[in-house]
Amino acid sequence: MSRVFFFLCNVIYLSVLRISAPAAYLAVLWMEALLNEWLWQDEYWLPPGVHWQDLKMKEGGGRFPLPRDLIYTLPIAFAFIALRYVFERVIAAPLSRHLGVKDQVRIRAASIPRLETFYKQNSRQPSQSEVVSLGMQCGLSQRKIQTWFRHRRNQDRPNNTKKFCEACWRFVVYLVAFTAGLGTLINTPWLWDHRECWRGYPRQPVAEAHYWYYILEMGFYLSLLLCVSVDVKRKDFKEQVIHHITTIFLIGFSYCANYVRIGTLVLLVHDSSDFFLESAKMFHYAGWARMCDTLFIIFSLVFLVTRLVVFPSRVIHTTLILAREFFPTFFGYYFFNALLLVLQALHIFWAYLILRMIYKFMFLGKVERDERSDEESEVEEEEPEEEGDESSWEQRKGTINSKLGSLANNCVLNNLANHRNINSRLPKAR
Repeated sequence: MSRVFFFLCNVIYLSVLRISAPAAYLAVLWMEALLNEWLWQDEYWLPPGVHWQDLKMKEGGGRFPLPRDLIYTLPIAFAFIALRYVFERVIAAPLSRHLGVKDQVRIRAASIPRLETFYKQNSRQPSQSEVVSLGMQCGLSQRKIQTWFRHRRNQDRPNNTKKFCEACWRFVVYLVAFTAGLGTLINTPWLWDHRECWRGYPRQPVAEAHYWYYILEMGFYLSLLLCVSVDVKRKDFKEQVIHHITTIFLIGFSYCANYVRIGTLVLLVHDSSDFFLESAKMFHYAGWARMCDTLFIIFSLVFLVTRLVVFPSRVIHTTLILAREFFPTFFGYYFFNALLLVLQALHIFWAYLILRMIYKFMFLGKVERDERSDEESEVEEEEPEEEGDESSWEQRKGTINSKLGSLANNCVLNNLANHRNINSRLPKAR
């Protein structure tokens, strides 16, 4: 069935490129032969002496994973994207209003077609020479040109509601994935004895629950990669992209090479802490500071234990050391462990950011923002504009009020500090 689906997808794709049906048929056969000859060679994916013919479904013996099964992850990824679209509008958005999520009021940029064209086609942050040139073309001062671009950039930045909806969607998926994964693995022998991951490898049938656990997880991460350009861009954007790509390769390769048993443990370890982070983000956007801080501390503890202790000492040790007791090393062994080490490097990077947050929490008394992955591009502060702008007085008024409030607070703090110093010196004076 999957072979027919793969064949039809290729025929449709080549037909879209206006290739005739006979030519499309020959092209598909050529592509399949090329894949079989170069990509699906036995020595790349399986230990010496094992062939793809050995991994065929036996009657009553369960299924064996085959590469063509992964073709289903692409439609599942699009299904996740559609489900997310509905979820964010039907469930997440009303929930954000119920929890009190508020969006900052932003000044919309005036409609100036020439600046809008430059903004979309050239640059969001023009250089000084470009500002001068645009000012001459539009008959505006440099200050007004800079202000327009600042307003326009702020206009495109995601608001708290969008951030909340994205965090809510990931929270639900990670929570369901962890619960389902734990439920399917709680009674498996390899969860408690990791040598069972390799006993009988690679002729290990895959249970139906673990098959769908794998396919759905890969479809979800593929949907995250497809949506990365429209999601909220965070401080660790590049690291997140590397993480998604590595995870997809890791899931795909481990499925094809029948590393499913150890792969399910990797997925379970990763899902165990992510839903705590997403829930902390949700309460952060809602302004529930105490709940956010509590969940962030729980997330930090779970993350540091699972990613810096359990993952290297149990999972990587199993794939690097214990696996060699059951089969000789081959290309897939080195490739799989290389992907795991890339994940571990990302874990160390994120652990460094989390430890910085714990330091701030202990010495400042609160979590100001998530150093790991929740530092989105902040809204740029508004500056007072030139005279003659309609909103210049309101902006100057707000700036003056904020500075007066800050000055008053500093004065009060200074008076209190001086008062304490005087009282501390009184006994000595007496």
